[in-house]
Amino acid sequence: MSAVYSSLFGRLRFTFMRSLLFFWARAESIGDPMNRVLPAPDRPILYVLPDRSFSDLLVLDRECTRLGLPRPILPPGGSLEEEESYFYLTGELPWSGRPDPRKRAPRLLRALTAVELRVTPDVQLVPVTVFWGQSPDVESSPLKLLFAYKAGVGGKLRKFFAILVHGRKIRVSFGEPLSLRQLNEESLGHDRNLRKVSRLLRVHFREQRQAVVGPDLFNRNTLLKGLMQGQMVRAAIEREAAEQNISIDRAQERAARYANEIASDFTYTIIRFLEVVLSWFWNKLYDGVRVNNLANVQDIAQGKEIIYVPCHRSHIDYLLLSYLLFRNSLTPPHIAAGINLNMPVIGSILRRGGAFFMRRSFRGNQLYTAVFNEYLHLLYSRGFPVEYFIEGGRSRTGRLLDPRTGMLAITLRSYLRSSRRPIVFVPVYIGYERVLEGRTYLGELRGQAKKKESVFDLFRVLSALKLKFGEVAVNFGEPVALSEFLDRHQPDWREQRDAPDYRPDWLPEITSHLARTLGAAINAAADVNPVNMVALVMLSTRRLALDEATLARTLDTFTQLLRAAPYSANVTLSAMSGQEQIRHVESMGMMGRQSDALGEILYLDEPQAVLMTWYRNNILHLVALPALIASLFLNNPRMNREQIERLAGALYPYLQGELFMHWQEEELSGVIQRHVDALIDCGLLQEDNGQIQRPDTASSEFVLLTLLARSIIQMLERFYMVAALLLNNPNGSLTAEQLEALCTVMAQRLSILHGLNAPEFFDKTLFRQFIQRLRDFEVLSADAEGRLHYLPELEDIAENTARRVLSAEIRLSIRQVARSAG
Repeated sequence: MSAVYSSLFGRLRFTFMRSLLFFWARAESIGDPMNRVLPAPDRPILYVLPDRSFSDLLVLDRECTRLGLPRPILPPGGSLEEEESYFYLTGELPWSGRPDPRKRAPRLLRALTAVELRVTPDVQLVPVTVFWGQSPDVESSPLKLLFAYKAGVGGKLRKFFAILVHGRKIRVSFGEPLSLRQLNEESLGHDRNLRKVSRLLRVHFREQRQAVVGPDLFNRNTLLKGLMQGQMVRAAIEREAAEQNISIDRAQERAARYANEIASDFTYTIIRFLEVVLSWFWNKLYDGVRVNNLANVQDIAQGKEIIYVPCHRSHIDYLLLSYLLFRNSLTPPHIAAGINLNMPVIGSILRRGGAFFMRRSFRGNQLYTAVFNEYLHLLYSRGFPVEYFIEGGRSRTGRLLDPRTGMLAITLRSYLRSSRRPIVFVPVYIGYERVLEGRTYLGELRGQAKKKESVFDLFRVLSALKLKFGEVAVNFGEPVALSEFLDRHQPDWREQRDAPDYRPDWLPEITSHLARTLGAAINAAADVNPVNMVALVMLSTRRLALDEATLARTLDTFTQLLRAAPYSANVTLSAMSGQEQIRHVESMGMMGRQSDALGEILYLDEPQAVLMTWYRNNILHLVALPALIASLFLNNPRMNREQIERLAGALYPYLQGELFMHWQEEELSGVIQRHVDALIDCGLLQEDNGQIQRPDTASSEFVLLTLLARSIIQMLERFYMVAALLLNNPNGSLTAEQLEALCTVMAQRLSILHGLNAPEFFDKTLFRQFIQRLRDFEVLSADAEGRLHYLPELEDIAENTARRVLSAEIRLSIRQVARSAG
C-alpha cells in the first residue's frame, strides 16, 4: 500500500483532490464519533474502510479534521511505525472494481504482529463506513443500477457518477473500536486472530450498512411472487378452494389480490420527495422538533429486526417518525396503516413511502390472514424495520388506549417460526403542544361520531397552518428485546413445532403481557410541555380559573416535584419557569386572561377546557401516584408512612391498569416512600415525630396539595361508582354490559349535578376497562350466563379506601344515585 501523503507531491495532490471533491460534496457524521474514537498514546488508531476507495478516504480525512480526530493520512504515533493510519479491509481487482478476497491488508498484518510481539500495547481498529446518499436500492431501473453506489461494487466510472448523484448527501459512520490486544488475549494464534478480526469487521460493515441504508429490496412483483410460494399461503389457497368450491387458480388469484392490496412499494424517489416536503411542513407548522434518546436506537439497530411501537395521537405520527429516522441515518420503517388511508393519490404516496395496508378485521377470512401473516414474516426475516401502533387507532382522549394485540400476536408467531434474527421493540412517545386534529377531537370529546378519513382532510390540514402549533417532542424509550422478554415470562418458548401456523396455548396471555409492557414503556418516555402542565393545573381548579401568581407558583412546584422524584430516566421536562409557561400557552391562544382591580386571572372557556383534557391526559400517569398520596390528606390531617403505603398500594393496581404506569408490585413500597419524601421537599407535606401531616388548611401549600390531588379525583370517583352500583344490586344480578351502561348514565347525571365539564368522565370505554381490571384481579367473576359476582374485598375498596380519598359529599351523592339506579 503506497503512502498518499508522504511526499510533497502526494500532499499537494491529496489536498487538491479533497478541495475539489468538497467544492461539490457535503458530508456529516452520524452517531457520536467523539465518544467512540478516543485517541491515546499507548493505543494508536487505525481506521478501517471496507473497500478500496480514494474518494472515501478523502471524505474520512475531511471529517476527522472537522471533528478534531487523528487524521488517517498521518502516522498513528506511539510505537506503531506506520506512515498512515488507515487501511482497506479488501482490495479490488483492477479490471472489474470488485473485491479481491485473496488480498490481506499489509498494515493490518503488521499491526496484529506488533501487538502479538508486544511491540505496542494495543491498536484500536475503528471501522468507518461512508454512505453516498441513503437509497434503499430498489433495483428496478437499469439507470439506477448503473449509478447506485453499492458497498463492495466499485469501479471508477460508477464512483464518479455516484459522487455527482449522491455527493450532496454523504454520511460517515464511525463504529465501535476493536481492540487487537483483547483479541490477542484469547491466544488463538496469528492466523486465527487474522481471520477473526477480518470476520468481525466484515460483519460490522454489513450490519452498519443494513441499519442505515436498509436491506436490499427486491422488485415488488418478485416479492409478491415469493409471498405466494410461502407454505402458509399455499395451504390457505388449497383450503380456500375446497371450502368455497372454486378452482386452485381462482383461489390463487384471490390471494394475489390480497397481496397486492397489502404490500408496500418502497421507493427511494418518494422517500426523498417526502423528505423535502416534510422539511417544509415541519418548519412551517412547528417551532421545532425535539428528539431524545435516539442514540439508543442507533446503538441497537445493527444486526437486529427493529419494530417501532409509537403512541398514536395524530395522523402525522408515522410521517414524523419516518422523517426523523431518515434524517438521522436510520432506515425508514415499513408502516402498518389502516385500509381507510388507502385513498386516491394519498394512498399511493403512502404505499411508496413504506406503508402497507391492513383491514380493520381479519375475522372469517383465513386466506387474507395467511397472506398478511406471510407478508409480515417476509419483512421480519429479511431485516426490514417495521412500525405499527399497538393502540390500533388514534387516541381521542389523550390517554394511551388499551392495546389491540393482533399485530403483536402475528409478530410473536413469526418469531416462533424463525428466531434467527433478534427482534427488538422500540417504544416511541410523540408529544404535541397542539395536535393537528384538535378541532376534530374537540367534537368527538363532546360526543360527536368519529368522522371517516377523506382526501379533503388534506385541505383542512392546510387551513390549520395559520394557528400556532408550538413544538413537538419525539422521545425514544427503553428497547424491549423479544427473546429476553420470552426468557423471563415463558422460559420454554424455544420448545416449539416447526409448523408456520404454530399457536401455543400460552400465546394470548404472553401477547397481552407484552402489549402492556410496551404501553408502559411508551409512557415511561413521556415529554412534559407547557400545555400539558397548564392543562393539568387549570383542570384541577373548581371554576377553571386561577390568579396568575398562584398558577405560576403551582407550575413551578409541580415541575419541581417531577424532578425530585423522576418517573423514569427517559421522561423529559420543559426548562421554562411557571411564568414562561403561562406566556407560552397564552400566546398559542389556548387560555384566556381577565384583569380586575386585584390582579390578573387566567381561565379556560368551555371549548378550551374540553380540549385541554386531551393534553392533561398525555402526562396524567406521571403525577398519578403523588396525586394519590396527596388525596389521602384531603380528609386526613396526618398519617404514618405505613398507612400511606397500604392505602396507596391498594389503589395503585387500578391506576396502573388505566394509565399504563410502569412500577411493579415488588418496587412499589420504595417508590411510594420516594414520592412522600419529594412531597415533603416541595413543602406540600410535613413530617413530625414519624407522622406525615398536611400543611395548615389556610395555607397556600394546602391549596397546591389540593390541586395536585384533584388531578385524579375524577378517576377515583369512577372507581367508586362501579363499586357502589355493584354493592347496591344483588350479587350476581348484573352483566358487564349492564353495569357499564348504568355507570355511564350515572356519570352523566353526576356531571350535571356537580357541574363537571369533562366528557371523558362518562366515557364508556374507561368504565369497561375498570370492570375488566376487577375481573383480572379476580375481585369480580362472571358465571355461565355472564352475570358478575363480587368478593367481599370489593366493599373494603369501595368504603374504607374511598372514605380516605373522596369527600363525604361526593360519596353520598354517588350512593344516592346508585340506590335509585338499583
